[in-house]
Amino acid sequence: MRVPISWLGEWTDLPEDVTLEHLHAALVKVGLEEEDTHGFALTGPIVVGQVISAEPEPQSNGKTINWCQVDVGEAEPRGIVCGAHNFGPGDKVVVTLPGAVLPGPFPIAARKTYGHVSDGMIASARELGMGDEHDGILRLAELGLDPEVGTDAIALLGLDDAAVEVNVTPDRGYAFSIRGIAREYSHSTGAAFRDPAAAVQAAPVSGYPLAITDDAPIRGRQGCTVFSVRVVRGIDPSRPTPPWMASRLRLAGIRSISLAVDISNYVMLELGVPNHSYDLAKVDEGGLIVRRAKPGEQLETLDGKVRTLDPADLVVADARRPLGLGGVMGGAYSELSDDTTDVLIEAAIWDPVSVARTVRRHKLPSEAAKRNERGVDPRVAELATARVAQLLVELAGGTLDELGVLYDASTPLPAVRLPLDRPAAIVGVPYTRDEVVGTLAMIGATVELDGDVATVTPPSWRPDLVDDVSLIEEIARITGYDRIPAELPIAPAGRGLTRAQRARRRVAQTLAAAGSTEVLAYPFVSDAVAERYEPGAASVRLANALDQQVSLLRRTLLPGLVETAHRNLSRGLTDLALFEIGTVFLPEAGVEYGTDFIPVGAERPGDDTLERLGAGIPPQSRHVGGLFLGDVVPKQPGEAPVAAGLPDALDAVRQVGLALGLDIRVAQGSHPALHPGRTAELRVGETVVGVAGELLPAVALESDLPRVVAVYELDLDALIELSDVDRHATPIGTLPAATQDLSLVVDAAVPAGDVRDAVAEGAGELLEHIRLVDDYRGQGVAEGSKSLTFALRFRAADRTLTAAEATEAKLAGLARAAERFGATLRE
Repeated sequence: MRVPISWLGEWTDLPEDVTLEHLHAALVKVGLEEEDTHGFALTGPIVVGQVISAEPEPQSNGKTINWCQVDVGEAEPRGIVCGAHNFGPGDKVVVTLPGAVLPGPFPIAARKTYGHVSDGMIASARELGMGDEHDGILRLAELGLDPEVGTDAIALLGLDDAAVEVNVTPDRGYAFSIRGIAREYSHSTGAAFRDPAAAVQAAPVSGYPLAITDDAPIRGRQGCTVFSVRVVRGIDPSRPTPPWMASRLRLAGIRSISLAVDISNYVMLELGVPNHSYDLAKVDEGGLIVRRAKPGEQLETLDGKVRTLDPADLVVADARRPLGLGGVMGGAYSELSDDTTDVLIEAAIWDPVSVARTVRRHKLPSEAAKRNERGVDPRVAELATARVAQLLVELAGGTLDELGVLYDASTPLPAVRLPLDRPAAIVGVPYTRDEVVGTLAMIGATVELDGDVATVTPPSWRPDLVDDVSLIEEIARITGYDRIPAELPIAPAGRGLTRAQRARRRVAQTLAAAGSTEVLAYPFVSDAVAERYEPGAASVRLANALDQQVSLLRRTLLPGLVETAHRNLSRGLTDLALFEIGTVFLPEAGVEYGTDFIPVGAERPGDDTLERLGAGIPPQSRHVGGLFLGDVVPKQPGEAPVAAGLPDALDAVRQVGLALGLDIRVAQGSHPALHPGRTAELRVGETVVGVAGELLPAVALESDLPRVVAVYELDLDALIELSDVDRHATPIGTLPAATQDLSLVVDAAVPAGDVRDAVAEGAGELLEHIRLVDDYRGQGVAEGSKSLTFALRFRAADRTLTAAEATEAKLAGLARAAERFGATLRE
């Protein structure tokens, strides 16, 4: 919300030397957030001048300039060169004299041009920062002004004003108005507050036909509870917007369009009530109808787009067609034009949920919707139409008609019981009884006391005050957050991270300590990418995706890791070791996910509500994935670089297993996006928990990556379920170990990991460690067979093993491998 100083000063007392810094500090004190400052960025001398003469002089370049003599209130007129031609002798204009600085910055100085010394500049509205249009020189008569020559033009045009911008939190929609900001400034500083709504007199109206129908209310709430209509006839559409109004609107971030439209916007900003003006001649004589849209009905909105309406959209219509989207934006058919003389003014109170859904459905944010979504004061809708009518009479020459209507089905906000000692107990500040009651009265609430309990009725503009906690928050805000003591809470005993949280943190710390960098990728993929990594698998498609080209939720972390690698590689990072711990979405085939059910935001959801929401969410699992490319050991003096590859991915998998106390086994596997023969299936026991391998060269090429890119992905939730994350370290053996090697010949198709498991099982408890050290196929080994050599380490906890005991255990392992796979001892 942008707040011009002069406008704010109408409704609250500001210091004479008020600064933008002071306003920001005062508003931040009551919970608003400082954003920015705005002004017209010009300095004088800039004065009113009157053209005495304007002599056209053709130039050799084909351009004709005017050599002007301009009276600026000095003893002698000034000679000024001007290239515009929309003015003449007698016109009063704005003259920027040497020493002035215009927005840009553009300093003005006397300079020689076209054979003359131009002693200043005659300015256009755009050069003064008053607008983006440039129709030539600004003639003051077009603004309805006839000031004295030499008058300060900056003050005359309201260009000496400035504005502060604050961010308004969603629960405080009343602060999207000068009325609300003035009230907040009053709360902060104690300055007097004058309610602009109280300054409006609403004359009685009657006779205008209006029908309110709502055959599809949301959560049983009627879509429109207040509707006010007034009529002003005989306005002069050619009258200009007064400079003071145009400058305030521009500082507030709204472009000046025409007087009648500017008045509508001005009242919306002043009172916080969106309103809309229709060309009365274009509205059916049968009056207005508020209803839900008909299926397939279309409306061209003021932004020039034709929209197909949804049956849940509220519209303002007449008997022939919809005229606007209720609470969001009016329609082009009935908008005000240069021929409009009779104006129908409307202001209404709309259901915030209905407005919010319409905005998102049509992707149509607006200043009106921004306020209606957050809640508008129902007591001020009638006053808003009266204020618009008043300004149309005063500024546009219109005549107020008695025709109109007021429909009001609103109900007062419910009262809230507040024990007077509860604020102190919740906030930790010893608020007195008078402070509590006085603060609630200050924000506009009605307080009735019954002993030590107050019954508080919130003011009509504060629909966010729904319970005792929200009232207590107001007490803390108004009396000052600086009074709240800074004390760290003491955590109750027995609380901390869950088992799964500890496990995930341990995995992340282990991978980071090993040299990988954690990344966070977007969980969205395109149809082509989803098909590349998991052909034919069911995926969840988002109904309202940020980007329609990537509208599927990921089933795997690999696409995000590849995209992250591509982005980093394009920025010159050629050696990468990445990992991500994130959620993947694994819908069941044939199941429809998602829901139109949206619970009430201000109420605690019950079990039924949570169950309905949960039914619309697909199964989700946390995975951990990683990627390696480039060199894991860079080139250095005396040593060649070591390229990253599948062994690095498998080592990262081993580290994850160690972090969780699991032995993750590797077996030959396959994957649509990974290289055949360079893909490993990862298992814990008989459970498949992931995959590792090198990307297919075609996949790497598509993402402009090197030919060798190693990746892995593990189902972290499954690993945690299988793990003993809380296990203690195994004591280090102090007695000597006995080491032996075992070379076995088996069929080439038998996985080495299965043979290792059989040997370990047969060797028994004395076997402390087993590792495959050689896989030989060639001379001395029969065709179709392979020789596997294992390094074995034996140790006993209570004695020193003899060589015979170690050999006996080794041969037991050989026997088990022979039994299971037909293994023989290599000669």
